[in-house]
Amino acid sequence: MVTSAQIRAARGLLNWTVRDLAEKAGVHRNTVTRAETDATGPGHATGAILSAFEAAGVEFIPENGGGAGVRLRRDK
Repeated sequence: MVTSAQIRAARGLLNWTVRDLAEKAGVHRNTVTRAETDATGPGHATGAILSAFEAAGVEFIPENGGGAGVRLRRDK
């Protein structure tokens, strides 16, 4: 499960605005804002947001004792 903090961090890592992410994910800007503030749960829109990030080279690091995070793949 990806956290709202990871979504915010991924957007910052790519230097994308809310509008940029919304366009790339094919969702409304309000949907991005809700995902970044825990106001929405997992679903189609969240999946689209994660897919947009993954297509841009973002990897989501699961909680593994060191804390959840994000990073860019080396090949991008």
